[in-house]
Parts: sequence; C-alpha cells; structure tokens
Amino acid sequence: MLLFRGVSFFKSAASLEDVPASVGEIAFAGRSNSGKSSAINALAGNRLAFVSKTPGRTRLINYYALGADRFIVDLPGYGYARVPDAMRAPWEKLLGGYLQGRGPLRGLALVMDVRHPLTELDQRMLRWFGPTGKPVHVLLTKADKLSREAAHAVLRRVEGEIGALAPNTSVQLFSSLKKSGLDQAAAVFRGWLDTRSPPLAANGGERIENPGQDPGSEIKTPGPKGEIGPGQNALRFKAPRSGRRSGRRPKPSKV
Repeated sequence: MLLFRGVSFFKSAASLEDVPASVGEIAFAGRSNSGKSSAINALAGNRLAFVSKTPGRTRLINYYALGADRFIVDLPGYGYARVPDAMRAPWEKLLGGYLQGRGPLRGLALVMDVRHPLTELDQRMLRWFGPTGKPVHVLLTKADKLSREAAHAVLRRVEGEIGALAPNTSVQLFSSLKKSGLDQAAAVFRGWLDTRSPPLAANGGERIENPGQDPGSEIKTPGPKGEIGPGQNALRFKAPRSGRRSGRRPKPSKV
C-alpha cells in the first residue's frame, strides 16, 4: 500500500522561518547513503526525492505535500565526511533546530543500512531525539543485500539493543529495490498522521503559532569540539577522527 501516493514536492527550506504551516508531518533522517531518498521514493511509488551518489548533497529541508496541510519532510543526511566544516555547520544547525523545536512533527523515520545499523551517529540521534517524547520508526533498508536469515538476525539484534537506548522506537526490515516492508511502514506512518491532537511545542507547552520555530527555544552553536554541551540544543554530527589522540580517556557523552 502506497501511503504517499499522490504526494508532490512543495518547497525547500533553508531556514526554520521558511518552513510551511502544517498540521502534521513525518520527518525522514539518516546517515548519508543509508537509502533514505530511495525509501521515500518507494513509499511514494515514484521518483520523488533525489537519490545522490554524493553524500551530503542535500542541504535543505525538503517538504513534500500529502494534502490537508500534511507533509513528508526529507532532512539533510548526516555522517558525511567529504564536506568542509564551513559548509556543513549551517545545515547541521538547521537539522537540530527543526527536530527539537518543530511542533507539527508527529514522529521520526530513522533510516539505517541493515548492514551497518546503529552506528555511533545513529545512537547519538536516538539519545538526542528521545526527550521530545515523539516516536521513532527505524527502517533497516537494503534488506535485499542480506539473506533472509541474516536480515532477521540483524532485526532481532537491533530490536534488543534499541529497547534500552530509545524505548519509544519500533524497527522493521525494508527494501526499496524489492518493495518489501511498504505495508508495515505505511501502517505506522498513517497512525502518526491520523493523530487528532493539535501540534505542541517540544516541551509539551502551548500550541506553536509560529510554524517554524518555538519562539521560546534558542538554537545555540555546538562547542569547539563538536559536542553538545549542557543547555545546547543544536545537533552536531561529526565523524570521529582517526590518528593519535591525547592519553586522556574520553569522557562518556551525556544524554
């Protein structure tokens, strides 16, 4: 069942002030080259989102209209390594501000390659997004790349590990090539969009009148080492560097 049949491109937003008024939307996020755009296209039944061979190409928040002020939102990929920091920082800030402060956001579809699930950056996303109280549905894409037995073994492992990391999360296998997992994903996302409750601020407060950003939230820039410090709400996805490091043991990240 194609939940997104008839969906069409609406607009691209370079800032939170540019996002449209909405009564409900589902955001798709994931590491670059995880199959995010292909998953959106499979659910829509047509070539809707641009599939790029260059990680980090998408730098805007892309809105696709479902009608009745409901949207599918394609977020910039994270985990890219070939993009200069000066180019990467602005849309990392945009990504973080949207996910934490967007009231009409009903849930997050987190796309992971079934062969490389729950990377450090995926786990960081789950820990960071969890306090919003909104659901997450993980699509383990490219399931056709593994045997049936191997794919289900990964599914069971991810389900077990994710339970402690992000309790409000469901997981499924998905293949854009074989068109498998479409009905299961559609059932989850339809339930999110059918929610009758009005959009709330991320902190559970009053309905957000400004469709872009909760006016009470402040988006701060990441710390000098790319980590999110206390009181900061900007996402910073930066792959760990290789090579020599100081002898000091790294402190565990705070949730």
